[in-house]
Amino acid sequence: MDDLTRVRGLTPIRDVADRFELPLSTLHYWERRGLVDPHRRSGRRYFDAEQIYRVALIKLWRETGLMSIEEIAGLLNRDASGTSGGADWQETVHGRITALDAHIARLNAARAYLGHLLTCAHGDDLEKCPDFRATVPGSP
Repeated sequence: MDDLTRVRGLTPIRDVADRFELPLSTLHYWERRGLVDPHRRSGRRYFDAEQIYRVALIKLWRETGLMSIEEIAGLLNRDASGTSGGADWQETVHGRITALDAHIARLNAARAYLGHLLTCAHGDDLEKCPDFRATVPGSP
């Protein structure tokens, strides 16, 4: 990074991509979708501290909240009334919480299945285990 860039507090796009382990194409896509707005200098993209925070937030929401780009755009681009294109951002958040709760329930069930595999008295013939069979959704 050159001294002029460092003084202005701007970070080149390559450094931002490397910091967050993202392909450059992801940052370009996020820019096209209006999620980030880097500064341009001589045709090159640079990120200030606020835009770097947005990158961190978007990555966090994508990885941990399993949020779509559309949902993230709605949250980041809502107006002062809390709406984004007529959608209530809280509705989006409540929807994600519901989806995450369902996902956690499925993961807990999968964990229980795997735990049962380790302790099942039927050994290798798990299909004959009535306890395991009773936990499999949709089985007779």
